[in-house]
Amino acid sequence: MDTSRVTGAEDVSREGPGTAFRPHGLVDLRGQAGAGTVLSYPADAVVVVSGLPGSGKSTLLRRWSRTVPAVDPRDVHVQCESLMPEWLPYAVYRPWARLVHFRRLRAAVRGGGALLVHDCGSRPWMRRWLARAAARQGRELHLVLLDVGATEALAGQEARGRWAAPRVFTRHGRGLDRLLRALSAPTATGPYSQAVPAPTLVPGATRPGRPLPVPDVVSEVASVVLLDQVSRGHAAAEFGPDRQPPGGARQTGRETHRRVSQ
Repeated sequence: MDTSRVTGAEDVSREGPGTAFRPHGLVDLRGQAGAGTVLSYPADAVVVVSGLPGSGKSTLLRRWSRTVPAVDPRDVHVQCESLMPEWLPYAVYRPWARLVHFRRLRAAVRGGGALLVHDCGSRPWMRRWLARAAARQGRELHLVLLDVGATEALAGQEARGRWAAPRVFTRHGRGLDRLLRALSAPTATGPYSQAVPAPTLVPGATRPGRPLPVPDVVSEVASVVLLDQVSRGHAAAEFGPDRQPPGGARQTGRETHRRVSQ
């Protein structure tokens, strides 16, 4: 795995195969084709996965949510469709579906523990609300952003057989473009762009240099991980203790290590 663009990552000592690190600050994994990259989050972290419709959010969540609960608005959409007449357009009952989704999301956050959240990413108020709700419980909010471009996202919609309305796709595209520009600026011109050495991501490695800071536009999150169509298929996630306690004994109970396999 080429680590030349991996910044803002802290090595996490762990057992088993794969390269594990704790994301903090801005972590750019775009273009990383190597397998075995594991994002190691705290045991009670809230991780939001964002991107254009068709970018692969639901596919990523299915891989990551085998042992961690996930909240996906598509689930509510499907359930509402099963209750409504076929002739009734979704736009008519969309407000009700959104209300049900937000109630489920609120209940899931309040329930504690690790949580994955599917979100378009173009609504800053949603991230801020999630961050406040998580912070009240002493938890962190993390963001994973899929940067695949409009062409790849449209191809993804065609492959799944579902299409977002053009105006919805355009609206989300504008919001994500603004966010990506803000996130990409530090990696290109910021004071840390040349100062941060690439971390050696192996068990027992020393901590890398100063991380790239999270831009003000997403100051509510503890980390932002950027993935593209190359790296999204290789990244895995785990939720649990980041380091072994003194003496090598593993923690138990809530801190029991939970691995979300690739």
